[in-house]
Amino acid sequence: MKKIQILITPLLFGLILSCPAQNSAGTVSTSEKNQVVDSIAAILKDNYVFPEVALNMANFLETQRKDQQYAGITDAHEFAQQLTEDIQSVSKDLHLRVRFDPERIQRQRNAQLSEADSLALAARRLQQNRTANYGFKEVKILDGNIGYLNLTGFFGVDEEAGATAAATMNFLSNADALIIDLRRNGGGSPAMIQLLTSYLYGPERVHLNNFYNRAEDAETQTWTLPYVPGKRRPDVPVYVLTSSSTFSAAEEFSYNLRNLERATLIGETTGGGAHPGGMQIATDRFAIFVPDGRAINPITRTNWEGTGVEPHIPVPADEALAVAKRNALELLLEQKQGKADTFFLEWALEGIRSEMQQVDVDPKTLKSYVGQYGPRKIHYKEGTLYYQREGNTEYRLIPMSPNKFRIAEIPSFRIEMLRENGKVTGIKGLYDNGRTDQNARTGK
Repeated sequence: MKKIQILITPLLFGLILSCPAQNSAGTVSTSEKNQVVDSIAAILKDNYVFPEVALNMANFLETQRKDQQYAGITDAHEFAQQLTEDIQSVSKDLHLRVRFDPERIQRQRNAQLSEADSLALAARRLQQNRTANYGFKEVKILDGNIGYLNLTGFFGVDEEAGATAAATMNFLSNADALIIDLRRNGGGSPAMIQLLTSYLYGPERVHLNNFYNRAEDAETQTWTLPYVPGKRRPDVPVYVLTSSSTFSAAEEFSYNLRNLERATLIGETTGGGAHPGGMQIATDRFAIFVPDGRAINPITRTNWEGTGVEPHIPVPADEALAVAKRNALELLLEQKQGKADTFFLEWALEGIRSEMQQVDVDPKTLKSYVGQYGPRKIHYKEGTLYYQREGNTEYRLIPMSPNKFRIAEIPSFRIEMLRENGKVTGIKGLYDNGRTDQNARTGK
């Protein structure tokens, strides 16, 4: 039977092992610590994807034990954390995690769940997946007709997850550029990677990745799908946002598209976890997540383990979205110059540039704009201008230039201050559809 490879984060692993058990009080004796060390060493040697590294980890655990490094530890959670740090110090593999979770282990070792319990468990998992919306956290169309997807996890592709993915990609199918935000994505299933990537290519098959499994001593291949429900976008510019928290399957998605030259990566170098695996029970109270395979990219013949995926444009994670929007708009403007109305792109680009670079206007100039302009009023307080129309909501004005301002809450509207012979004479309203209106100054 073909083994399904799962790239999963240590965080998700903790959730799999059940959150309530994390609060289980427990001390650990010397004899139990010895039993745990022996069991974990054996599991690593039998299962870890790199046998030589597994042997080195096992030997290091034995050295630590002989050097009495575990002698003073009595708390079971602390012991599990120390073991995790020790094996990671040798392997540099962030997927490797030891957990203290006696309740979960006991449930797994009990007799097979009854039909009622199985149904209840399935219902809980389904509700959790629905609550997370299968990782599709946010989807919208930004100014300039740029599609934005905030994806927080790559869930397995069952009927509901697949339908959610299809609905999302079809919602974005008319966007002129696409931003996929993986800055808070910790991983998941390559099946969702395969589905989403297939929307970015035509029906011809594209080789995405390979997975080597130690137990089978064989590789499996992942290719794009020949059919997806909805519209494919093989030519849409794609930008992927990354951070140091982008991990595992989210890194595979980024690494695949980077090496296929299908997307521009913007943000930080990712976490560096490329080894899929699963949870193994070590003793009655301790378990370990052990990677038993590795990703092998068909282009590079390697992966991102321990190094992460480097972005094309390195910027702090919290700046990545703004940079992506700016770059997408600049590219679209370049593509459409002389071919179509570009006002909406110029409007959006001016807006994002203003957000990225603060414009300072001296107080004397700001105060010169204070006054009544027909139904519109501008006043100054605490170094800032405020705009109000006919006594309605008051809005802070953000300078875009010495005489042009935007309002954060109303992105479709801006104002421009008018001067004649050095005097402020009026105010012009600017709208994202190209319309303008203006009012003469009527008083202070």
